[in-house]
Amino acid sequence: MAIILISSALYLLSAGLLARHLGRAESAIANAVWLPAILAICLHGGTHVWIWRDAGGANLHFFSALSLVALGMAVLTMLVGVRGRTAALGVIVFPIAACALTAYGLIGRQDPQPLTWRVQLHAWCALLAYATLAVSALLAILLWLQERALRQRLRYAWLRALPPLVELETLLFRTMGVGFVLLTATLLSGVLFVEDLLGQHVAHKTVFSALSWLAFGTLLLGRRRWGWRGVKAVRWTLIAMSLLVLAYFGSKVVLELILERA
Repeated sequence: MAIILISSALYLLSAGLLARHLGRAESAIANAVWLPAILAICLHGGTHVWIWRDAGGANLHFFSALSLVALGMAVLTMLVGVRGRTAALGVIVFPIAACALTAYGLIGRQDPQPLTWRVQLHAWCALLAYATLAVSALLAILLWLQERALRQRLRYAWLRALPPLVELETLLFRTMGVGFVLLTATLLSGVLFVEDLLGQHVAHKTVFSALSWLAFGTLLLGRRRWGWRGVKAVRWTLIAMSLLVLAYFGSKVVLELILERA
């Protein structure tokens, strides 16, 4: 539990330092925030390894999956920020990672699940896809806020911590493209490796995931062929991400937390 508290504190420290340096030079933000963030991420990943080793295997129940998605989001945020793109994303992502890890440590430890390597591969693809697309959803929100502020000629300090509008939009679609590939791999591995979908109460996951895949794919196609951008891109991104959240975490809330089924 001490490792969890230290990791969460480091996440919050990173977010606090980042918020304090919003509006300053990008290099000043990077120097202030990334060392505690890196330590927090290492401890976060180590916590899962330690708990799974102690339990005799991995589990991907609700809080564990939520924590792993938040870990993936934190890693992506760090990688994007180190490249000097948008370190301000950490103000949102790092507290989310701290809360998800704390919840996992307090109430999320459960027995390991007997999963074959094929099903585990499918699950890891899904978690990576969710993490990447969740970051793209946050980037879409930042893009909308930035565009709205510029259109209304509002001057906020946090705007100076973001890259130019075109660069942020490019980053959004690149992140989304990677997430779309991972989501495609998730659906394909599910079709190949997961048996008896109806019997395992996961048919609704497949439906919502497929709808989300179609929405993301439509947006990427619209961007490439018709130049979709701005508010339209934000709306499509958030709709697609909402479907994806319903597909996985919505079903896990019902099955594991309400009905108490594995």
